[in-house]
Amino acid sequence: MTDNTALDTFREETRDWLETNCPQEMRLGAVHFEDAYEIYRTDAAIEWRDRAYTRGWTAPTWPTEYGGGGLDTAHQKVLAEEMARIKALPAATGMGLAMIGPTILEMGTEEQRQRHIPKIISGEAQWCQGYSEPGAGSDLAGLQTKAVLEGDQFIINGQKIWTSGAQYANWMFALVRTDPSAPKHEGISFVVLSMDQPGVTVKPIKLISGSSPFCETFFDNAIAKREDLIGELNQGWSVGKRLLQYERNATTRSKPKKKANEKPKLNVYASTAKQYLGEDGQGRINDTDLRGDVLEQVMNERALSLTTTRVVEESRSSGAPGAATSIFKMVGSSLTKSGSELKSRLRGTSGLVWESNDFTADELESTRGWLRDRAVTIYGGTNEVQQNIIAKRVLGLPD
Repeated sequence: MTDNTALDTFREETRDWLETNCPQEMRLGAVHFEDAYEIYRTDAAIEWRDRAYTRGWTAPTWPTEYGGGGLDTAHQKVLAEEMARIKALPAATGMGLAMIGPTILEMGTEEQRQRHIPKIISGEAQWCQGYSEPGAGSDLAGLQTKAVLEGDQFIINGQKIWTSGAQYANWMFALVRTDPSAPKHEGISFVVLSMDQPGVTVKPIKLISGSSPFCETFFDNAIAKREDLIGELNQGWSVGKRLLQYERNATTRSKPKKKANEKPKLNVYASTAKQYLGEDGQGRINDTDLRGDVLEQVMNERALSLTTTRVVEESRSSGAPGAATSIFKMVGSSLTKSGSELKSRLRGTSGLVWESNDFTADELESTRGWLRDRAVTIYGGTNEVQQNIIAKRVLGLPD
């Protein structure tokens, strides 16, 4: 049990340190992952990361022997609350911290931990994911990128697609086929490789929202070291699935609780609706049908938030995430998509404008958000994939 006095002291020290060291430019509350690639390349973001790194707070709960903060659950919760209080963005973000780092900590060798984890924590290593291929998206086990073991290295040839942030990454974790004659889910290995080599070519893909967070990645005799095979040769499917659980768990975060005396704020949907549709004599949204749509969206989001908070609290001592994270991925992405569509719809024609000096930045962003978030039920594992996982791994239904 943690001493409350010690926690109070830690809170005061943490609050003072954050106020002094977190740049104002990094107090944004939250950002969409597509925007994060640019934001985390700014001078303010790098300054924030480097300062937090000195305390291990880029990875506050990771072991101190690799450069992490080593915080227990109670201290990490205090840090999260104090960061939320000033709307501080995480000091570092990305697939290194959310996906490959936890996987190496759990399933890698000690040598692999020593070699990769400190660079993830410091920000020296920026990672991307090599899973999907043009002919193997939702059917991930159908991947065809080949890796031939020659001596102490793998020679890789093939193509990956939808590799988020590949143009910024210097490392990739990838699933590759090392035994083409094996059954579909076998003969696959999990390797990590440097992106800074002649055999790797990256081509960004421009999306309908105007951004280019995703890329095509081509391998032409690219090299991955034999020592960078995570897990056993031809047994990478289990490693790859475990990593996906960490990815889905990254979206399962409890929000800070409201203070007892904090007044409720008008939610973003009601605020937008009243701005564009007006209010009736009782101060309600003027359109009855849209009022119902707002109510349904807010209730669903609140239910997800409460459920997430409960599950996070219940699982603090249970260790790594499980298959139930697919529930949060499916429900959360669906609500994100419906929320963006609703915000655009509430604005009427003002929520459908791409470029114009006659419209506000929020109105233009509404259009981009609506288009951008149409993809959230696809990337990270489609809703259909999540439903299969829930049916098999959570409910125990037969194939």
